[in-house]
Amino acid sequence: MPSVVLNADKIDLVRERRTLLDQVSLTVLTGEHWALLGANGAGKSTLLGILGAYTHPTRGTAEILGHRLGRVNVHDLRALIGHVNPRHPLESARTVREVVLTGVTGTIELVPRWTPSDADLARAAELIALLGLARRADARWPTLSQGERGRALIARALMPDPRLLLLDEPATGLDVAARELLLSSIDELRASRPGLTSVLVTHHLEELPSTTTHALLLREGRVLASGAADDVLTTELVSACFDHPIAIARRDGRWSATAGRR
Repeated sequence: MPSVVLNADKIDLVRERRTLLDQVSLTVLTGEHWALLGANGAGKSTLLGILGAYTHPTRGTAEILGHRLGRVNVHDLRALIGHVNPRHPLESARTVREVVLTGVTGTIELVPRWTPSDADLARAAELIALLGLARRADARWPTLSQGERGRALIARALMPDPRLLLLDEPATGLDVAARELLLSSIDELRASRPGLTSVLVTHHLEELPSTTTHALLLREGRVLASGAADDVLTTELVSACFDHPIAIARRDGRWSATAGRR
């Protein structure tokens, strides 16, 4: 029976007297792949920050991998979570292999005098190949396309073999071909690791992998709808979420959205 990986219960987040999240609840089980959708400023990345143990809620409770925020060392907890941020602040010209290996230490740069084990090197090679970057393993960060960087960061996040993978708008800045390569890689990853659970933030339905199982719609910090993807990603609910008429279609497992006139 699937276990609970994430459980947020009536979460509020207030900053400078402004409510960013209002009574948000969410339960995610092992092997589920959730999408968090909403307009810009709806609270998607804010919620992901709580789920990744980077932010504490003002009110309510959040349990991540069986640990409640406020009662756990968040640095230890973050080590159990794979977090993919396309705005990864790497400034040096590291190779793909070196970037992926930083996932072992959870640092942006390689730790001085740290030497990866043979097991670390083998796992990095496996993940680099899985994400379609085997021929680019020695390519340096400044020479990578945005899509190659995104796939390298997913491989990096998987190095500790996390049960939970969080992806914050991973297709940001990608052209159509690069986006499709990235989404195919995510689908293949999910198929090869049935015990992996993931949450992906986006505001474009075209950026959802076909393996998406569940969705949560956020509007102005509140949950508009939550549940199985086909029940939530409907013309009526998505139109209400974005406050604009949007026609939703699904073909070959992928969603598309077409905005209409009021």
